[in-house]
Amino acid sequence: MQRIVYLERESIIADVRRPGFAHDWVEYPKTAPAQVVERLQGASIAIINKAPLPAVAVDALADLKMIAVAATGTNIIDLDACRRRGIVVSNIRGYADHTVPEHALALLLALSRNLVAWRASVQAGRWQQSDQFCLFDHPIRDLHGATLGLIGSGSLGNGVARLAEAFGMRVLRAEHKGATALRPGYTDFAQVLREADAISLHCPLTPQTQGLIGEAELRTMKPTALLINTARGGLVDEVALIRALQEGWIAGAGFDVITAEPPPPSHPMVAPELLALPNFLLTPHVAWASRPAMQALADQLIDNIEAFVAGSPRNRVA
Repeated sequence: MQRIVYLERESIIADVRRPGFAHDWVEYPKTAPAQVVERLQGASIAIINKAPLPAVAVDALADLKMIAVAATGTNIIDLDACRRRGIVVSNIRGYADHTVPEHALALLLALSRNLVAWRASVQAGRWQQSDQFCLFDHPIRDLHGATLGLIGSGSLGNGVARLAEAFGMRVLRAEHKGATALRPGYTDFAQVLREADAISLHCPLTPQTQGLIGEAELRTMKPTALLINTARGGLVDEVALIRALQEGWIAGAGFDVITAEPPPPSHPMVAPELLALPNFLLTPHVAWASRPAMQALADQLIDNIEAFVAGSPRNRVA
């Protein structure tokens, strides 16, 4: 009988059905890193989201045969250790094809139209004291006619492209940074940074993409450009980003992810002076978390487990 241990049941709000085969199911609301190995002892299938599985943990779990990741990202797992042990790792794909692009566009729209600053003006009584029907306190820019640079053109990046084009934006897909040849339909990475009125990130966090956007890239962007990140916090050098916002290298940024989640109070990306800026929007890693998307994730999660037990693993990353 398969023993399934779900380490972080509270990481999604959805109806998680039980697999249609004989099994022993154990779940925990949340699991600290120090509890992972103890809780997975005897498990043949582990369901994880953000609980880390480094090589030392993988090697300590003799019965483990499958890791079902309740997310798309797998950077919290030592995949080489899993391959060495013959452990199947499957992730979730395609469940957020609508919700993440919508969130990215929401951030882009809010920044382009200066919604935070306008709300503050009304709260301060500026409109109530005006001698005409409207205010001109803050600039408003249209998405129509602007250029969007996409870094990462998987299902999420393509979803953002469809929405952006519906708004009348020109979309440029960036080639890999440092690439010597261009794929059809792609534009040189540095050229995208120079030409785009907004950059939206949709690539995974890997050793190659860590710090993908640093000081040099931010200084290459237009001073009127916006940076949107609904992918992974480590893609951007946060110290450089904060300087870019404070010193005006770029016009604004909308982020749903940072390097530490949840962030400690001392994390620079949640500093009160940064969060008070009208041209910086930070949401708590919720771009993926619409109720329909979470239910699709839960359904696919069990589909992956059932496929593995049936002998036909799907969505394999290892």
